[in-house]
Amino acid sequence: MSKPRIGIIIGSVRPNRFADHPTQWIAEIAKGHPELDFEIVDLKDYPMPLFNEVASSLYAPSTSEAAQRWQKKIDSLDGFIFIAAEYSRGPTGSLKNALDYAYTEWNRKPAAFVGYGGVGGARAVEQLRLNAVELQMAPTRNGVHIVWADMAPVMQGTKKLADLEHLKAAADALLTELTWWAKVLKAAREADAAKA
Repeated sequence: MSKPRIGIIIGSVRPNRFADHPTQWIAEIAKGHPELDFEIVDLKDYPMPLFNEVASSLYAPSTSEAAQRWQKKIDSLDGFIFIAAEYSRGPTGSLKNALDYAYTEWNRKPAAFVGYGGVGGARAVEQLRLNAVELQMAPTRNGVHIVWADMAPVMQGTKKLADLEHLKAAADALLTELTWWAKVLKAAREADAAKA
């Protein structure tokens, strides 16, 4: 079995987004988990209109080239770390829209979350965990929650996320759990494909 490929999905497309900080930070920590390969997937590189297909791709093939390109990318990955901003007590519209543009490509793959915002993106992450269950992903228990008190000095340039040891411990727990689930679920998917 090849190493599972994990997409670090940047869920915000704002030009001044904070998301680039936790994305680069978790990608750097991920290098210490060599059982997985990681790839940054930026929603800015996959522009999709608001979901307007005739049905979920579970029921009807998507017709738009943007949807098909996105589905191909998601299909190539074995698990996900979602970088999740919290806007108005929920996830970004761009991330929810991206989730809706695929279905079977998400199935039976682990989903972990790095949230950020006033309460560490906790409300956005909880909603995303429900979405992940509906898309037949396996959301992990361990996550990273970057609260405003941690964000502010990073935005001001006086600290880096790497300076915050409590976040590093949370990231390591997330990656350890994600590694287990990614390996187990990849093996199970490959076993199912061999039977089929």
